[in-house]
Amino acid sequence: MKLSILDQAPISRGQTPGEALEASRRLAKVGDEHGYTRFWVAEHHALPNLASSAPEVMLGYIGAHTDRIRIGSGAVLLPYYKPYKVAENFNMLATLFRDRVDIGIGRAPGGPAEASEALSDGFLQQVFKMPDLVDELIGYVDKAATLAANPLPPIEPALWMLGTSRKSAAFAAEKGLSYCFGQFMSEEDGKDILEHYRENFIARKKGQAPQTIMGISVICAETTEAAHDIASSWLIWQVRQSRGEARGIPSIEEAKALELSEEEEGKLKAMRDKMIIGNPEEVVDALTRLQKATGVDEFMIITITFSPEDKRDSYRYIAEALDEK
Repeated sequence: MKLSILDQAPISRGQTPGEALEASRRLAKVGDEHGYTRFWVAEHHALPNLASSAPEVMLGYIGAHTDRIRIGSGAVLLPYYKPYKVAENFNMLATLFRDRVDIGIGRAPGGPAEASEALSDGFLQQVFKMPDLVDELIGYVDKAATLAANPLPPIEPALWMLGTSRKSAAFAAEKGLSYCFGQFMSEEDGKDILEHYRENFIARKKGQAPQTIMGISVICAETTEAAHDIASSWLIWQVRQSRGEARGIPSIEEAKALELSEEEEGKLKAMRDKMIIGNPEEVVDALTRLQKATGVDEFMIITITFSPEDKRDSYRYIAEALDEK
């Protein structure tokens, strides 16, 4: 079973953005040392609790502090950018970090409307142009365009489409892109969506096969009780954001002390039910069952905790339990 890491550089209460980004670097080292396949950096804008606004910058830092793990964007929000510049950025990374670079692309705004307006004069218009933008990017990455996106790396970056719906899966299949389904952000059936993608995949290169990743939210700790305690920080953080409270991730003690309405209790339970929370054996068993049910090639795990050490331990526990299985 292949495992990877998706990191949003979340900022905990009492933590600076610089400390959050440094925690991301340390997490990438853990992934590198424990056999994780990829470390992807998310892109968000004008969200005070997330420090990750420029994955192409952060990936240079991550790449320089790791040895073997693949590094990539999860995702570059393509409607904001010219495909040529995206190709230049990631060709530069692929030149520096040979055969380790992924370009994950998406079309979500990644932040409030004000940020979209600041980044692009016509975000929605660019979203409608997404098929053309993707074709243009493919041309530059596959070296099929007449204009070279220098520097040209010896091994081009791998292209991935990220999405949360059947529509995104169909788009990835049509364009011959590998596909990452964000189950942690979707109410749709991942098994059905991944099957649709595989059945409709059209290779753009000879010998190319469909590749799939499922993004899921996981919290692992030494005991089941500890895992649920640690998960409470992320869950309460989500509740507070729905209230419009722009605070960092709360501590476990602060999370437990927050009084919730009956409606919020219901939302919290629904969020918890979408996650995998438990001790190492429980988490690996749940992942194994999910892989058998969906046929997915790889899991992209997102883990958000108050303590960076708890986050690193969560990924360690999973990797070590998988090795022992």
